[in-house]
Amino acid sequence: MKADDHFHLGLVTTDMAATVAALSAALGYEWGDQLGNIVQVTGPSGVDDVELACVFSITEPRLEVVRAVPGTLWEPVAGGGVHHLGYWSDDVTADIAELVGHGWQVEATREMPDGALFFAFLQKPGGFRIELVDRRAEPSMRRCWQAPAER
Repeated sequence: MKADDHFHLGLVTTDMAATVAALSAALGYEWGDQLGNIVQVTGPSGVDDVELACVFSITEPRLEVVRAVPGTLWEPVAGGGVHHLGYWSDDVTADIAELVGHGWQVEATREMPDGALFFAFLQKPGGFRIELVDRRAEPSMRRCWQAPAER
């Protein structure tokens, strides 16, 4: 993992439409299509189905606005602010091990059909979160931050 692998800042909000509108009005952000699905994630309490919804900015620096899911790690940061830093990973399992060795704690993971990890969220106690996303997903995820007319 390296700084060059950073690809987005994640914001979690209870009102996606208002957050997107505010960022558009104040900073000129433009957005891809909203995505949503029920995904199976593994966390400290086991496996859960979580209904996630998000939208990525077309504008850079890239933002991901995620709809809050009460009772999960996808809750707004107290007082507002960045929820997570997203990084591409060539080996999510190895990068998890490295971060855990530096005091980070795994909050949730999601597997791909082949059993490899698609994403992982880790948090430094008292600090911020990092999301690791398998780099093999990059080509398909790039569609998330294209203008609808470009798809």
